[in-house]
Amino acid sequence: MKIAFVGKGGSGKTTLSSLFVRHLAARRVPVLAVDADINQHLGTALGLPEEEAAALPAMGARLPLIKEYLRGTNPRIASTEAMIKTTPPGTGSRLLRITEDNPVHDACARSVRLDPGDAPGHAPAGATGATGATGATGATGGTPDGTVRLMVTGPFTETDLGVACYHSKVGAVELYLNHLVDGRDEYVVVDMTAGSDSFASGMFTRFDMTFLVAEPTRKGVAVYRQYKEYARDWGVALRVIGNKVQGPEDLDFLRAETGDDLLVTVGHSDWVRALEKGRPRPFAELAEADREALRVMYAAADASYGRRDWERYTRQMVHFHLRNAESWGNARTGTDLAAQVDPSFVLGETAARAPQPA
Repeated sequence: MKIAFVGKGGSGKTTLSSLFVRHLAARRVPVLAVDADINQHLGTALGLPEEEAAALPAMGARLPLIKEYLRGTNPRIASTEAMIKTTPPGTGSRLLRITEDNPVHDACARSVRLDPGDAPGHAPAGATGATGATGATGATGGTPDGTVRLMVTGPFTETDLGVACYHSKVGAVELYLNHLVDGRDEYVVVDMTAGSDSFASGMFTRFDMTFLVAEPTRKGVAVYRQYKEYARDWGVALRVIGNKVQGPEDLDFLRAETGDDLLVTVGHSDWVRALEKGRPRPFAELAEADREALRVMYAAADASYGRRDWERYTRQMVHFHLRNAESWGNARTGTDLAAQVDPSFVLGETAARAPQPA
């Protein structure tokens, strides 16, 4: 299941995405968390010390390796230089699974051990709280100790300033998602870049559920309206998570502005404030109201599996590839990128069961 968190800068989307990741880990669900925001804070929100979070391997810096692995033996792709962020998979391409070990995960993913919490059938965590300790590269998600995988696009570097846009880094995530085959009981949770920048690529159509985090303010709901309008024609499943809700007036405001899209609301959290001070508490101490909100979000995400349409997903992937090819890709690569489209290929769980290239 592919889940996106979007919203205005400062809305709390990174905090809520990290809480959702923790909730999934407490349920012993395999999780891959991805920080695709220009402001890279998901690692620290998951309990990593700042120096460890800053040292995480950047997907953007490993794009050649990602392309080489995903290309496989696809005869429609002559070289990695001919691949762009939207290049779709076809016969011979290597497909990805969340829990597998592969060169992409080896190079880009690191394991983060979270406080296991008090998932059903497990005792509450001890007093040590979230360890934030990194484990072995490539550890499978859904382990009894609450280990999850974390990948990051990487921040702007000095060499990027003035010559590159952030979408060139996010392109590594888009290419990854284009080749990912995931099932119902495994999750990719992506903390997206703030505001409407998510629409600068077709990545906004890659998700089973998009949670838009909105504060009860005019600016907060303005991003919702913009996102709703952009996503309207693409079948994007969108639910609003009201954040920083302090009382009935805030709730009434969000209900009036977002209607039936409002899924759940959360307010001030002493647990979150302690984490932001670098004093994490055991996940079991998260307030029951917040835990219930996470359960509601999980139920909404899980229910979206029944609406999956791999053929539509593949068509949209091809649509954005052709648009990018015509706009800039053909000129950049000197290749007719439309020829990369395999008309007989449909991404999906059936495709993943076919033998993979060696």
